[in-house]
Amino acid sequence: MAKSKLKKKPAKKRIAAPKKKTVAKKAVAKGELKYIPWNSVELEDLNPLLQRQMIVGQDIMVARVLMKQGCIVPEHSHHNEQVTYILEGALKFWIDGKEIVVNAGEVLTIPPHMPHKAEALVETVDLDVFTPPRADWLNRTDKYLRSVK
Repeated sequence: MAKSKLKKKPAKKRIAAPKKKTVAKKAVAKGELKYIPWNSVELEDLNPLLQRQMIVGQDIMVARVLMKQGCIVPEHSHHNEQVTYILEGALKFWIDGKEIVVNAGEVLTIPPHMPHKAEALVETVDLDVFTPPRADWLNRTDKYLRSVK
């Protein structure tokens, strides 16, 4: 009986592997493969303390946001889900009735429609991921970021 159990396990592994490959091929076929170095992406000046770069996929957007110390992102909300990953520096958020400091190497997830505000405590570089992509950022109607703060 022990021999028949050993023979069945490898057979199951062989069957499962092609299914995973098929799923991966379908996911890749939906969108366009892109390789984009950050130094090739336009650096947009929003105000004297705030710059950003954006890369947009089919259903997702990633933005590299550069903030000088004291930069304020005024309170706002959006229908997009957001993940903020601090690469360098620190941001203080006012969100959901709390003050949260997010430091380099840390992540904050912000659900859709949740009002939030942020301040750069030091010079900061963060990576913001949005799904779906932010239409107001793409069509440059994000006036709340374009005023001097």
